Amino acid sequence: MGIMGWPIEHSLSPAMHNAAFAALGLDWVYVPLPVAPDQVREAVQGLRALGFVGASVTIPHKQAVMPWLDEMSAAARAIGAVNTLVVRDGRLLGENTDWLGFLASLREAGVEPAGRRALVLGAGGAARAVVYALASVGAKVVVVNRTHARAEKLVEELSQIPGVKALAGRLHPLAAEGLVPGELDLVVNTTSVGMWPRADESPWPEGVPLPAAAVVCDLVYNPLETQLLKSARSSGCRVIDGLGMLVHQGAAAFELWTGVEAPVKVMREELMRHA
Repeated sequence: MGIMGWPIEHSLSPAMHNAAFAALGLDWVYVPLPVAPDQVREAVQGLRALGFVGASVTIPHKQAVMPWLDEMSAAARAIGAVNTLVVRDGRLLGENTDWLGFLASLREAGVEPAGRRALVLGAGGAARAVVYALASVGAKVVVVNRTHARAEKLVEELSQIPGVKALAGRLHPLAAEGLVPGELDLVVNTTSVGMWPRADESPWPEGVPLPAAAVVCDLVYNPLETQLLKSARSSGCRVIDGLGMLVHQGAAAFELWTGVEAPVKVMREELMRHA
């Protein structure tokens, strides 16, 4: 087992998964797999040749692996990204567990997103998974991005999926059809703004008050307490840090590989030791 990315030395996934294997007495190991962008095909095909059960996939390979797979789940095809590979009966299967991890992190915090009014900051790969997750349970989603065209493109592509509805808006100034910031139930940052070493930055537009009744979720987990979450706390908002999604997407992948329930508590505690 391992995680494919470039670079990959920073990943916390090996610590998390190896702790889970040890807790369940599984004689498995999960290692970093540094894969240069021009070696993706060879790396993916090598999993099967080397007898791997599967692997995780992270930046920048979540889309690059897709042409070399035998099959993809409906969610992975819809989101347009793969973060989990499973080798089953000699076939390479691609899955996306990011959207499952996001929903699980909300529900673990006592937040049911169905029917909620949600604002998603960003229009990259993580945003695609979050929008898919929220729309799949009937949330009303608005996507805003620094580059408005990217938000429009994401919404246009995902809106072709039955049941997925979303609107695109502008981040500067914060505006979208029917968007009233004070009426938002959920704000989700899917960008890297606020991640170390830019920990003093926030993706939220200056001069716009955070809605006190909203839950504010930041997918960044380094640091756990981002500038956005600090501002949200001071505005009276409930906050959810990025650790929950990391744990639960990993737990979903673990269960695909092993067929047994993931020890989520162990995985979270191991991440906390390294966070």
